[in-house]
Amino acid sequence: MKDIRIALLDMNNNQTNQGFKNIKEISEAFQQSSEENVSITTFDVRFKNEIPDIEDFDIFISSGGPGNPHKEGLEWEEKFANFLDSVFDHNKYNDHKKYLFLICHSFQLASIHWELGNICKRKSYSFGVMPIHKTEDGEQEFLFKNLPDPFYAVDSRAFQFIEPDYERFEELGMKIVALEKFRPHIDLERAVMAVRFSEEIFGTQFHPEANPAGMVESLKDEKYKTAMIENYGMEKYLETVDRMDDEDKIILTQAQILPRFLQLAKKNILKNAEAMA
Repeated sequence: MKDIRIALLDMNNNQTNQGFKNIKEISEAFQQSSEENVSITTFDVRFKNEIPDIEDFDIFISSGGPGNPHKEGLEWEEKFANFLDSVFDHNKYNDHKKYLFLICHSFQLASIHWELGNICKRKSYSFGVMPIHKTEDGEQEFLFKNLPDPFYAVDSRAFQFIEPDYERFEELGMKIVALEKFRPHIDLERAVMAVRFSEEIFGTQFHPEANPAGMVESLKDEKYKTAMIENYGMEKYLETVDRMDDEDKIILTQAQILPRFLQLAKKNILKNAEAMA
């Protein structure tokens, strides 16, 4: 029986983070429900310059994190860029594929790295439970299959991905699968919220790992609470707290996207292992 080896890339730069804890919990739930032997290894990318060797793992999940996604000349940035290329190139030339999920900060890094559009600072910090809209390609997206349109997810970002370079998307065979909510009264382009980078690589600007308990913890944090009230007002803040444990909001998103990604990756890895046997 094939072992399934998961690498979790912690991009939080030594800051405590609810999201990474949630990623670990989802990975551990997958580990416990699998008949196969599943191992989980964590890499502290930004603080300790740790990066997995892609030959040693089958599945990678790279977290969100604080700060500017543009290069600042740090050692880990080059390692992470090479990591992205090595997964992408490996899949081009090999039958046994590597699966990669990129969240928030990691999603921005990848979008910059592959030169997909303009990743710039938002006017104000976005934080809360937001509606996410599927694009036409998103309607066909396996990971969104059991989600309504719009679906709801936790958004927490100072940066945004706008002005996609459609020719570049075409050239690399990548697809935009989700956009932020439509705001007719605001003359701003809608940010890209999810990209299908390849058959095996997927990324979201939002946080599919977030759960209500973690969100409530975050909302107690003055930084997030203030950002939310300043941007959206007290009413929106209270509405978000109220939306937390709605069955059809972030609970549904958390139960679908990453677990489906892990199950699909496992299915394909096992199928390939059988074919090779």
